[in-house]
Amino acid sequence: MLNILKEQIKDKNVLILGYGREGHSTLHRVLEVGGFSSVTVADKNQVQLPAPAKALCGEHYMDTLDDYDLVFKSPGVVLSKDPEQYNCRFTSQMEVFFEAYRDRIIGITGTKGKSTTTTLLYHILKKSGLDTVLSGNIGIPAFDILEEIHPDTQLVCELSCHQLEYIHVSPHIGVLLNIHEEHLDHYGTMEKYIHAKQQIYLHQLPQDLLFCGMDVTPADGTCRSRIFTVSDQNFDADVLLGGTKIHFDGHSYQIPSDRIPLLGHHNHIDIAFVYAICRTLGLNDTQIENGLISYEPLPHRLRLVGEKNSIRFYDDSISTICDTTIQALKSVSSVGSVLIGGMDRGIDYQDLISYLSIDPVPHIILMAATGKRIYEEIHASYPDFHQPERLHLVDTLEEAVAFAKEVTPAGYACVLSPAAASYGIFKNFEERGDVFTKLALEK
Repeated sequence: MLNILKEQIKDKNVLILGYGREGHSTLHRVLEVGGFSSVTVADKNQVQLPAPAKALCGEHYMDTLDDYDLVFKSPGVVLSKDPEQYNCRFTSQMEVFFEAYRDRIIGITGTKGKSTTTTLLYHILKKSGLDTVLSGNIGIPAFDILEEIHPDTQLVCELSCHQLEYIHVSPHIGVLLNIHEEHLDHYGTMEKYIHAKQQIYLHQLPQDLLFCGMDVTPADGTCRSRIFTVSDQNFDADVLLGGTKIHFDGHSYQIPSDRIPLLGHHNHIDIAFVYAICRTLGLNDTQIENGLISYEPLPHRLRLVGEKNSIRFYDDSISTICDTTIQALKSVSSVGSVLIGGMDRGIDYQDLISYLSIDPVPHIILMAATGKRIYEEIHASYPDFHQPERLHLVDTLEEAVAFAKEVTPAGYACVLSPAAASYGIFKNFEERGDVFTKLALEK
């Protein structure tokens, strides 16, 4: 792979746009292979760089992109215009990685469930004895794992929409779990967000495979690979989840739901994807089941973090859309209170409001900007909302947890499932979940 990178940067004026974890990783490899005319890092914040790299920092760090031949754009950096309107050529760490290894990459994306699906698949493959390496949006830059890759290594990559947005290569096995309204603050329109996700298959070849949710099946003529659809409702799907039983390729498998730590129907859907991929790769049911039972769920994903004063506390801080909060309420038994709210990105809360009206949860604690908007929308536009006295409006997570401790009945659960982003209030959803856990379990 380093030969591909060296050829691409040879005699070029290279810019690394964004100096987060992936930017650090990219600079390290660029300096390692050498051969460039110059290398510059552009970031809004001040950065310290090893020689001979130069720094371009401050509010106007993106004003001179056309002064460079090749720009490695980090995920999440928002360009002010379409890439085609610049004179420079854009690429990314993930695109170079895909150019080198796409034939053995399983790339997984979706609005929700991709981290669980990715780590579960990796765990099962690894436990079954396959040479497998994990990378991508899971927090492991692709350039950091090069020394772990051998001729027979299987690569499992979680891919965010930002990593896929401008990519021109798709993985041999693509997985598109679902698409929900998300990241409109970045993309502006749902169409642009959907297109970013579709890059998982748009450049696939006829010998490639795509596993996708039935409701995100590619339109005719847009996908050249073999498609396996996954559904819990449509009997025409290639992979069908019926209750807790998976039907695939003339075979049925019963999920051992009483022996695995993954809660809820939404996780069973993820398991159905993983099961079909594993069977396609040649694993048997015993190997898959051993991995399922020994898998440890990731933090902040509808996880029981402890019990205090006979109240069970669940951290689902990763929840940033309506559907995940609805699934949390369906998955946890005896919910006494749910904490909802965060940064307002303008998403539509109609589905969540409608569900909250029929769900029996006795205390709906609404916080921050989206909590206030949901509270106001219900009182203004939903006169038939069932028992609006269940709604409680607070400002902060601290106030929400304190109030939940007062009102949640003993023997019931308190669930943090915000259906909103954490930015502007917390550094990320991980910090929000950690704060919730600390507040919930402290004396």
